[in-house]
Amino acid sequence: MTIAAHHDTAPGPSAPSPRPGRVRRLLPLLGPAVVAATAYVDPGNFATNTVAGASHGALLLWVIVAANLMAVLVQYLTAKLGLATGRNLPELCREHYPRPVTRGLWVQAEAVAIATDLAEVVGGAIALNLLFGVPLLAGGLAVGVVACALLAVQQRRPRRFELLVVALFGGILVCLLTTLGQTSPDPAVVAGGLVPGLAGTDSLLLATGILGATVMPHVIYLHSDLTRDARLRAGSTTAALRGQRWDLGLGMGTAGLLNAVMLVVAATVFFRPGVAAPEDLEGVHAGLGALAGPLAATAFAVALLLSGLVSSGVGTYAGQVIMSGFLRRRVPLWVRRGVTLAPALLLLGLGADPTVVLLISQVVLSFGIPFALVPVLELGRRRDLMGGLVTRPAVTAVAGVLAALVIGVNGYLVVAVLS
Repeated sequence: MTIAAHHDTAPGPSAPSPRPGRVRRLLPLLGPAVVAATAYVDPGNFATNTVAGASHGALLLWVIVAANLMAVLVQYLTAKLGLATGRNLPELCREHYPRPVTRGLWVQAEAVAIATDLAEVVGGAIALNLLFGVPLLAGGLAVGVVACALLAVQQRRPRRFELLVVALFGGILVCLLTTLGQTSPDPAVVAGGLVPGLAGTDSLLLATGILGATVMPHVIYLHSDLTRDARLRAGSTTAALRGQRWDLGLGMGTAGLLNAVMLVVAATVFFRPGVAAPEDLEGVHAGLGALAGPLAATAFAVALLLSGLVSSGVGTYAGQVIMSGFLRRRVPLWVRRGVTLAPALLLLGLGADPTVVLLISQVVLSFGIPFALVPVLELGRRRDLMGGLVTRPAVTAVAGVLAALVIGVNGYLVVAVLS
């Protein structure tokens, strides 16, 4: 793919709603953003959003909306990077940065992949324990096996993998909407949560936690890989970019909705006089069963299980992209799975508190955000790489401010958690 091929395909204004004749052409382009969006509804998000809703009601709903808009921009820029260059972010870093920098980026990216698996495997194990009484260690192993199977599908049938992830993502949507339907939230209270505001240090800490869990470093690497072949599917860069915009709207819009539903459910059920706010996912499940009924609790646990399964599979795929991109090496699937799964199983086997494990994973992830965000912004503004899809200076400036905000917020979160 030559750079010149992109010069006359600069993106125009956002496309209007597709006419029926265009739907068939858009369908093959949908999927990559939904795959990336699964990281935004992983078990760590379940924990953060439900605790925020239970302890502060709908107060922080506006934070979820703002965080989702920020995530849309970041994922759009990384998707466009893969589309314009035909290479993923780790490959571009290896090609354009000095070797010591590349090796350092690889080491921290591997730490990010391990931290990602901590949250996803532990969350899935908690769900299996809640639903079937499976011990946490056995549940974690089961989640790892399913994730390995998902990645095996990706290696043989990439498009089928995307469709399978979309189906599981749809299952999370159905389950959480079922839980919401059992709680009858007050529309006025929900609307009030869209007005920016905070209520003391605790709400500020939760707000930073929501923001800190928004931009997930591993899917920044992954999304650039998922879109690299979109131009071939679409027939032109302009058509591919239009398809990615629709894909982002569908995937990230649904992820934002799901995060909002988690918070609203917890706010409706727990944030009222005489009800103790739960402090972990087990407490949320028990409280839902007692206060909203067994259907609400079961649907919540199934959503958590699907979240752990699909996000763990996507996280393992991201690990493959990271290693092959930074080092130009591929390892057997079972080795890749074992590297990221072992720490989670070790902690579960030692009897570590699952909630503490989730918290640790989010802190580690926060350290990885700038190492993924900054290269996306720096490479995206280079016309020699991006051609007509180069990021405009105004967009780079806005994204730079948002990146600084995310980095600052995560820095505050790390200090607050460790102090």
